[in-house]
Amino acid sequence: MQKKRLQYLPIRDDNMVIERKFIDDLMIKSNISKFLEKRLIRAGFSRVEIQKTPMITRITVHVTNPGKVIGRGGETIDALTESMKKKFGIENPQISVAEVQNQKLEPRLVARYVANSLERGGNARRMLHSTIREIMANGALGAEIIATGKLAAKGAKARQIKLRLGYLPKAGHVTTLIDEAKLASYPKYGAIGIKVRIVQPGTKFPQGNLKKIALPNVIAASKR
Repeated sequence: MQKKRLQYLPIRDDNMVIERKFIDDLMIKSNISKFLEKRLIRAGFSRVEIQKTPMITRITVHVTNPGKVIGRGGETIDALTESMKKKFGIENPQISVAEVQNQKLEPRLVARYVANSLERGGNARRMLHSTIREIMANGALGAEIIATGKLAAKGAKARQIKLRLGYLPKAGHVTTLIDEAKLASYPKYGAIGIKVRIVQPGTKFPQGNLKKIALPNVIAASKR
């Protein structure tokens, strides 16, 4: 007599379903961000915000030159909308364009500036000190710039320069309050990874408001 095999039905975990959807949404946003950066690099693409509603998907693109996104008579933004429909399967996307108010507080723009500066050559450490000084001077509560790779002449070993000022939590939910961007620079002597993190002015942390950060003398006195 054959024994009956017991069949076990999978137990649905609503938390796992929510977590999976959250991860999928992050991946979609990341892919959309990469797509827009390639298409809108001349417009000074900084970041994208996506808000889904039952009827439409609102996509807000932050750039330094909104005119290049809209195009003459809206031709460019219409073509961009159609491309996103086909590539990402977004139903009824509505794209709006916002102009970046302060480029020194946009991590992606700062990272791109650092990447371009490294590719032109010059003193990497001095340039990074100057850059983080400008970020803090524009009101940031905290800033971090990390450059990793061959930061010297050809033949030099890879190393890392890490500058950090102000308040930047490293763990916990509060890290979601920090804006972050990663890029790569390609000087003649080897690739360099760049990471920029900025805490925007007015950011509220659980422990309350933060006081203005005084710059260390070594950075305050640095020159371009």
